Amino acid sequence: MKRNLFKKLALVLAVMTVGSSLYGCSGALSKKDVILIGVNQFAPHPSLDNCYNGFAEGLKESGYVDGENIKIDLQNAQADMSKANTISNSFVAQKYNLICGIATPSAQTAFNNAQDTDIPVVFSAVTDPVSAGIVVSLDKPEHNVTGTSDLLPVELQMELMRTFLPSAHKVGVVYTLSEVNSTVQLKMLEDIAPTYGFEIISKGINDAKDIPIAVDALIADGAECFANLLDNTVVTSLSTVLEKTNAKKIPVFGSEPEQLRAGCLASQGIDYFKLGEQTGKMAARILKGEKASDIPVEYAAESQAYVNFAACAALGIPVPAEFANATAMDANTPTATPQEKTE
Repeated sequence: MKRNLFKKLALVLAVMTVGSSLYGCSGALSKKDVILIGVNQFAPHPSLDNCYNGFAEGLKESGYVDGENIKIDLQNAQADMSKANTISNSFVAQKYNLICGIATPSAQTAFNNAQDTDIPVVFSAVTDPVSAGIVVSLDKPEHNVTGTSDLLPVELQMELMRTFLPSAHKVGVVYTLSEVNSTVQLKMLEDIAPTYGFEIISKGINDAKDIPIAVDALIADGAECFANLLDNTVVTSLSTVLEKTNAKKIPVFGSEPEQLRAGCLASQGIDYFKLGEQTGKMAARILKGEKASDIPVEYAAESQAYVNFAACAALGIPVPAEFANATAMDANTPTATPQEKTE
């Protein structure tokens, strides 16, 4: 009889342990007055980290404070699509009040797992949510989902690249075949490049281990510079790209400021903290009673030019007069606090 009692106690403890690990915390999660928000972040890189921090700040500004009246369960898929799906499935199984997917792959899994439930989904940093199959249209998302897009200002980026490199012709691009956001951006670059006298040469990869081979192949094909997309797999391994390009004195143009911290030359990009902040405020509207499907998809409010002046000097590339007063961004640039970022 004692043996059976011990078995029952062991089972109870196991269930309690699993429940705690799923929620990522303890007792407060069982309180019915606490709103549970699951955040599925696709990869561990600074841009998406900023996006999450902004999301939490946007909720806070709207009256939803983590640890008080809400509990945010942040899970990172480590750039693994199957893990992203498992995370979203877990959030749905635990009947969370709202799910946020950060980056296209995680947003897709959140949408796919929650679409037959009453759990609303908010996404952030999704380049083209229509092509990704998450929303029906930007104005009328439908399916209890909405969010923000980090669509790259491609034409401004091309203008910047042409100004920095007046005689360059071939632009190398490494992109992940399975990331819809990357294929969409690549097509946009290919369409606009001839207007600025550029030819896009690209190599698709399956995962991070393919990156060195792809970069070497593009250099061999005559790439005079690289354009780095909002590609989660490539951004997570950006140091690999820069190690090879720096050795050949080939500049890499980033697609947002955090890539310049890693060593990219310049970028016309958006502030991911502010994008996440927008998303958090949208999530708050849903928690207050609005339907996600009635809230149009939003874009980043603005973009600006950033320059890594140290990288320019190291590569021997003069900074054009038009960008002499651009916002400086490099490895030594202090990270702004949330308060500084939202001013």
